[in-house]
Amino acid sequence: MTNITYRPLTAEEIHQLEKNNTSADMWTNITVKDGFDPMRVRNCHFSGKNQLGIFNESMTFFGQVEKPCGLYHTHFHNCNLGDNVFVNQIKNYIANYNIEDHVVIDNTDLLAVDGVSTFGNGLQVSVLDETGGRKVMIYDQLSAHLAYMLAFYKHRRIFNEQLERLIEEYTNTIQSDRGFIGRHSSICNCREIKNVKIGSHTLIDGASKLENGSINSTPEAPVEIGHEVLMKDFIISSGSQVTDGAVVNKCFIGQGCRLGTQYSAENSLFFANSQGFHGEACSLFAGPYTVTHHKSTLLIAGMFSFSNAGSGSNQSNHMYKLGPIHHGIMERGSKTTSDSYLLWPAKIGAFTLVMGRHYKNSDTSDMPFSYLIEHEDESWLIPGVNLKSVGTIRDVLKWPKRDKRTDPVKMDHVNFNLLSPFTIHKMAKGIRKLKEIQRISGETSDFYSYNNTKIRRHALIRGMELYHMAILKFIGNSIITRLNSCTLETRQDVKVCLEPDSKTGTGSWIDLAGLIAPKHSITALLNGVEDGSINQLRDIEAIFYSLHDNYYNYEWNWTVEFIAHYFDKPLADFSVEDIIQLINEWLQSVVEIDKMLYLDAKKEFRLESMTGFGTDGDQKTKQLDFENVRGKFESNDFVKETLNHIDRKTALGKRVVEQLSRTIE
Repeated sequence: MTNITYRPLTAEEIHQLEKNNTSADMWTNITVKDGFDPMRVRNCHFSGKNQLGIFNESMTFFGQVEKPCGLYHTHFHNCNLGDNVFVNQIKNYIANYNIEDHVVIDNTDLLAVDGVSTFGNGLQVSVLDETGGRKVMIYDQLSAHLAYMLAFYKHRRIFNEQLERLIEEYTNTIQSDRGFIGRHSSICNCREIKNVKIGSHTLIDGASKLENGSINSTPEAPVEIGHEVLMKDFIISSGSQVTDGAVVNKCFIGQGCRLGTQYSAENSLFFANSQGFHGEACSLFAGPYTVTHHKSTLLIAGMFSFSNAGSGSNQSNHMYKLGPIHHGIMERGSKTTSDSYLLWPAKIGAFTLVMGRHYKNSDTSDMPFSYLIEHEDESWLIPGVNLKSVGTIRDVLKWPKRDKRTDPVKMDHVNFNLLSPFTIHKMAKGIRKLKEIQRISGETSDFYSYNNTKIRRHALIRGMELYHMAILKFIGNSIITRLNSCTLETRQDVKVCLEPDSKTGTGSWIDLAGLIAPKHSITALLNGVEDGSINQLRDIEAIFYSLHDNYYNYEWNWTVEFIAHYFDKPLADFSVEDIIQLINEWLQSVVEIDKMLYLDAKKEFRLESMTGFGTDGDQKTKQLDFENVRGKFESNDFVKETLNHIDRKTALGKRVVEQLSRTIE
């Protein structure tokens, strides 16, 4: 409303307004733009100071019903209204709001700001630990990665204090005694909206109560709030939806999220593309792509990401002693089957499938891609078996396609890679630990014990083999990608090409709720915040962006170091012949893994999978019905892509080997 000239009402305009059954405590407290039409204001009352725009257009509503813009049947108190708004049938009043152009507010009970509000910014969310030990202070631009650091780095007290001070400074800049409703927003058939900041192009239809929150909608990524929704103390980011009776209390909802069908969430954080329907969340850290669709599912006091919770999944976060103080971590890609149960504290390795009920505190974080299965009240671990599961690959392929974020500014930097320094390092540790377990317990033992789980001898041996194949696949992919970026004519060219770019990326890597980054870079960020050299929230987010943008450069630096440790020989000492041998081993691993995926997919087309098809028909009918619903195995998209992948990688391996062979001549 700045830089716009407003004038007092004329006597003629006041007269017309009074004829339209409109009144004011003081007409002199109302100012209007030139072009104001008093005929578009009817049955209204004004108190406090109000500014009115121009109303000279019409709006089209559902069913192609057209209505003239204007103000009807409403009490306004201290409001600034833009051009061509439509406000009608407000049961109580609208108080202390700046309303931009082309906004619709219809059939709503109350819309008001009372006192100075921060609109949900600066709230402390008791995530993971219900007693508040890991509180995360939320604000409009909170990323999953910053929330991760706030929740898990409580041992860095100065970092937390400095970061909360920065968030408080931001909060102070946006606090106001005036609410805001952005352009082209629509608020219809609602009850109470109190102390809520509403971004442009927001759709709120039938909400029961919204209180103390920010709706950060944008033209590119509108936010939708639906029928019977109850939200209090919240921030919802662009492109998200909360609909169908969801109940949200003290939560941050990131970009592209969906909560609905009576979902209940309290003291929880949801980040990019998370979904919650029917069930319940309490003190949940839902990293990117956390999905729960079932009425009987409870996610409590845990961190999840790239995760799907089966029906009836739940966890226990206390032992009836000191209260709900325990929390658990399911690393990226982990899933739970129906009726699964985990006793916190526990830490489940990346891309693990959890089946059954587990009553002991397990830590399988160094055994990624595993099955954790209940058998006779015991937890059995099958290391690495998920590497040959078609479901794992399907998940990795579907996540980028299901990104609902349309805002050009992405708050969460999501790395979708299945094999990365984060998971490869864990697999290497897994091999070492499995060998040590085998050495201590004896190679002929029927089963082995590991962190409150049991591992059968065959599963242990097979796990080491699968991990080794995956490591070779990763190393080969990295080397071939690197070689393809260079001109190779001599042995020296190969040697120079395979040199690291810098030290950045060496050492351990961590997964900060979707962002995979070198640990030493995150430590440098922590130190910078603590010593004051990093003192702006936007600078922290810029570092996250840079780490994500430079991922592959840093990954190569790590790979060079990893090869030296894994093969006990620096990459610089590898001859061209050694590289050729490594690529041949890579190709063998890639083909073998793909063949395992192919066979796993084939299980979905076996005879027993056709049970229930071809009802009332013979075997031929069953086969035809199955093929018309599921398709034929040979024509399945995943199957064809797997076979094509084998052909492509085989051709690639041969081409690189030929290129390297020419440098030997």
